[in-house]
Formats: sequence, structure tokens, C-alpha cells
Amino acid sequence: MGTGFQRAALAAALAAAGAAAQQPVAPAAAPPGAEKTARTRVLEGGAKVLQDNTPAARFDIYLVGFHPMKEHPEQQIEAHHYCHQRNQDFAQCVLFDGNTQAANLHGIEYIISEKLFETLPEAERKYWHPHNGEILSGQLVAPGIPEAAETALMKDKLNSHGKTWHVWNTGHQGHPNDTLPLGEPMLAWSFNRDGEALPGLVAARDQRMKMSTEKKRGKRAALRPLARPQSGVDELKGKFGPATKDIPGVANK
Repeated sequence: MGTGFQRAALAAALAAAGAAAQQPVAPAAAPPGAEKTARTRVLEGGAKVLQDNTPAARFDIYLVGFHPMKEHPEQQIEAHHYCHQRNQDFAQCVLFDGNTQAANLHGIEYIISEKLFETLPEAERKYWHPHNGEILSGQLVAPGIPEAAETALMKDKLNSHGKTWHVWNTGHQGHPNDTLPLGEPMLAWSFNRDGEALPGLVAARDQRMKMSTEKKRGKRAALRPLARPQSGVDELKGKFGPATKDIPGVANK
């Protein structure tokens, strides 16, 4: 992974004041419980002033993408990633179902470079989904930063893999949400062919956030020669019905 990420991060910081361009996305689920008491609010205010939140404050890169569950690919969600790049080969992200103060934390994702993925034992690789399909399709986006910075960020993430666990069903297409985190964590995967996402899933995100996945896809065509075959591209092949087709530049290893 090169210097593109630093350029993107710098551009993101400079664009922070303009992050209002980032459209608000409210969560679909709300946990049951009483309103905060005055005592709780006072304690929160004191903690904000007196306590250090350095680890959380460093999750400063914002990405939005989609995840099908590996064992249940019909369960597909929109995930708002807040990430921290620990070094050039490793990033860690917390995942929410929106980008407002009411958003629910519903998962985590670790992102590793191609170099680190190649060091994994074969038995471990089944947990790590490929990213080239998300990037070259235009589905993975970084709202609120300049287009050049977003392109640099996506170039930096080409050929990387992610390990994602979702711990709370806060709502997905055609299914009700759970009001609390219930059941076992679910391993998520990535879309690697056109037609795998449920009808309307991507379009709804685009409409809400005032963006165009198709336009982003066209502008990322120049990245295709840099994309190498990845393990996991064919992991869910055939699980989404017959009407899927290859994404140019995305190939299984």
C-alpha cells in the first residue's frame, strides 16, 4: 500500500469543515430503554471534559458499503465504516447502521493489504472477503471528501481483504430489525458480481446520500489494470440467482 492513503487522509482532514456534504442517514432500529436521567447526562458531560478518548477519536476515515452475510447471502445490509489506519497494511473499523448520533454499532471490520493476506494460513482465508468488486463497481464510497482523494483512497485499498463480523441485525431489505443484539455474530462477505445486491439496495443509498454509484464506477475504470485476481471472489458464486455477471477487472484467484 502506497502513499495514496496519506494524501486521501490529508484531503479528508481539509474537507472536514465541508463534511456537511455528507448526507445524514438515520438508523432503522432503536434499542428499548428509558430516557437518560439527569445524573447520566451530567456524568457524560464530565467524562467528555475529563477523560481521554484517543482510541475512538482516531477512527477518522468514513466509508459506506454493503455486506451480504456469508451463510445467508440474502441478508444484505448497508454499513457505515469509521476506520483507523494503524499502518500501511492494516486498518480497523467500527461499523454503524447510519451516520447520525443515534446510529447503532452493529459490527467490526479489519482490513489487510494483499501482502498480509498472503501470509495467512489457508484455513484462515475463508474469513476474509475481497475488496476489488466493491471498489471497481463503485459501491464502496468515501462521502464528504474530494473526488481525487476518494480515488486515491480506493486505489490504496485495491487488492486488500476484509474480515467483518456483524453482531446486530438492525434491519435489512425485506426483513424486520432486532431491537437488541441477538444471536451469534455473522460473518459478512462482499459483492463480487453485478446483480448480487438486492434490487434497490444500492439505489436507495445513492438517493439518500445524493451520489451515483454508476458515475463512480466509470471514473474508477482507470484502476482496473491495477486489480489482481483475489481469493474469495467465487466464494458465493451462484448463491444470488442466475442474473449475475462479471465486473470488469474482478477475477478469482
